[in-house]
Amino acid sequence: MLWVGITTFVLLIVTLLASLNFHFSWVFFATVLGQGLLILMVLRVLQSPYKTDKTFEDFYEDHPIRAREEVLFRKD
Repeated sequence: MLWVGITTFVLLIVTLLASLNFHFSWVFFATVLGQGLLILMVLRVLQSPYKTDKTFEDFYEDHPIRAREEVLFRKD
């Protein structure tokens, strides 16, 4: 999550620099830095050692499909 925070911060700085009419070279440098950090962030998140036993069949953890299907298609 550190890389997500850093990237978000830099891209917010880009927005502020552009809206406050800073010199183009500063905005351009911050934009290129933000794009590089975005690529680095995506690589770091995809290479993280996060493991789960969930599959696409589990859908959302807070709204499981199986329980909903059992209620909708229940034979009483």
